[in-house]
Amino acid sequence: MTISVLIADDQHLVRSGLRAIIESEPGMEVVGEAADGAEAVEAVRRLRPHVALMDIRMPRLDGVAATRSLCSGPGPHPTRILMLTTFHLDDYVADALRAGASGFLLKDATADQLVEAVRVIAAGEAILAPPVTRRMLERMAADQPDPSDGTELRALLSAREVDVLLLVARGLSNAEIGTALHLAESTVKSHVQNILTKLGVRDRLQAAVAAYESGLVRPRGR
Repeated sequence: MTISVLIADDQHLVRSGLRAIIESEPGMEVVGEAADGAEAVEAVRRLRPHVALMDIRMPRLDGVAATRSLCSGPGPHPTRILMLTTFHLDDYVADALRAGASGFLLKDATADQLVEAVRVIAAGEAILAPPVTRRMLERMAADQPDPSDGTELRALLSAREVDVLLLVARGLSNAEIGTALHLAESTVKSHVQNILTKLGVRDRLQAAVAAYESGLVRPRGR
């Protein structure tokens, strides 16, 4: 399968660089570009790419608002959104994750890291591994005015699904979770899919957000 990608960034030079990286990779193609968030929303809805690379800071409509518009529509949206940011702790990143982004990548990432991120996102996974992402999740949880102990979320899931979700929130892959819990990778994959369905979320990153915001996973220091 060829992975189709849309690039949304207000800087032409950045778009050209991203296009060059993506189109040099076998099995990937750039199907469109957008110079602001409003253009990105229209282009994603029209072209329905597998992945949209979305800059956070753009004119007319920023990347967070564009992501929220795309992810809040009726029915599941097929495009997965990878946010691009210049800052490790950009205040907008938390809003982007809540809006439905499947992860974010720093603009100083290498070409190999970008390609791998696109592949991971297109496969329905999420970019969870970088420590900066976990710090952002903890920061989101710390912002909750009245954090619970995860009781509501525990009521939705089986005990084993809770075990799996705790490790998903730590950024572990299915294989790593299987090793930790002595389960077959296929069994872990089934548990993860059940978790996504029960929580009504699109991917692992959104499940991790739910785990932190529900209080199931507590920020360090609490």
